[in-house]
Amino acid sequence: MTRQMVMVGFLQAQNCTNIPGSWRHPESRDDSTSPEYYQEIARILEAGKFHVGFFDDRLAMPDRYGNDHAHTVEYGIRATKMDPVVILMAMAAVTKNLGLAATASTTYYEPFDIARRFQTLDLMTHGRAAWNVVTSVNDGEALNMGRDVHLEHDLRYDRADEFVEIVLGHWDSWDDGAILVDKTTGRYADPTKVKRLDYKGKFLKSRGPFTVPRSPQGHPVVIQAGASGRGHKFAGRWGEVIFAAGRNTEMAKPNYDAVKNEAIKLGRNPDHIFICNMLMPVTGATQMEAEDRMAVIGKLPLEIDALSLLSEGLNFDFASRGMDEPLTDDDLRSMQGIIGIRDNVVRKSGKKNPTPREFVVHSGRGQTESAVVGDPKTIADYMEEMFESRACDGFVVAATYVPGAYADFVKHVVPELQRRGLYHKDYKGKTLRENLGLPVPKIGDWKTSPQVAAE
Repeated sequence: MTRQMVMVGFLQAQNCTNIPGSWRHPESRDDSTSPEYYQEIARILEAGKFHVGFFDDRLAMPDRYGNDHAHTVEYGIRATKMDPVVILMAMAAVTKNLGLAATASTTYYEPFDIARRFQTLDLMTHGRAAWNVVTSVNDGEALNMGRDVHLEHDLRYDRADEFVEIVLGHWDSWDDGAILVDKTTGRYADPTKVKRLDYKGKFLKSRGPFTVPRSPQGHPVVIQAGASGRGHKFAGRWGEVIFAAGRNTEMAKPNYDAVKNEAIKLGRNPDHIFICNMLMPVTGATQMEAEDRMAVIGKLPLEIDALSLLSEGLNFDFASRGMDEPLTDDDLRSMQGIIGIRDNVVRKSGKKNPTPREFVVHSGRGQTESAVVGDPKTIADYMEEMFESRACDGFVVAATYVPGAYADFVKHVVPELQRRGLYHKDYKGKTLRENLGLPVPKIGDWKTSPQVAAE
């Protein structure tokens, strides 16, 4: 079968998209605390045959910049953040095929809770759920969840390995066919097909037995977004859909190869891992229409948007340095959040010690410089080149404003991709795994040799 793109909608359970200024757009919906807001998005994504709608999340509003939340509230910089799993149920009610994914942190939740929450979601959506595994990024999240400081970067991933082992172990607790519902004999289920986990690791433990049976797709799809060297190892071990930030072939190809190679080392099938790169399309029926839309969008971001998100994402207070003051080696080493942002800024700026202004310019955080602007052919050409060069397996489509950006992409770009045979015209099945072309996982499929995993 001809290889085709995987399409993911990048969603936020908040007052804006991943661009904080999106709420300022004159056509942006302003009812982001209503179910109707997310249901409209869901209908648009399903009309465009998107494989999955994926919610990013944080457990704190941005308040690292200047150690204050006032700017966040005043300028609407992700000031509201709701529980994405709850919102997914509202979206499930108006869709039949769209995959539904939410982020949940391995640092601030318990594995049993996450296993139960997402397996229940999977059953309630007839096998359309996915869990985006994150380790969280900053001290604000730590303080909200009763901790003093956020865990160090590599330690978070070491702990997260155990967390995922527990979740997958619980998901494997019920064999297929365990439920009998035999009213004649009075037997509900076969106890020989329900096992207790009894997991004890270095960081975590969980007993069981688990309380939620398997779903039509076995268990939820696992999404991950590790960008560092340690993140690549984690993604290669666990991820089935990988969110990547490469904006062109040159940037994306090394990450693509790194994750696929890590998966191969662990004996996984690289064709069962879909690496999807961030895409922020601004399109219309013509090039002029797209450029006119971009002219409006380009006026939305403020400098404070970028500084706030950089402080949040890197767990470093950029207000502590002048805009044109080079950051010290100690400053750079102290950044503990999404360190791939730091590394990309150092590389793109060509400077060992970039300034806060250079972080704003080269990170893209809160900004629209990375938007791909053009008519359907231009956008499709860009996507095709990335896809055919094996720099990605699909795209995470980020909206510049809601719902218009999604609607424009579905109306203009999707038909062009379908015409070229790069993107499916309809869903293959009912479950997310069926639509991705992933097999139903067998019990224990996730297990790897500890020696290999450690390497």
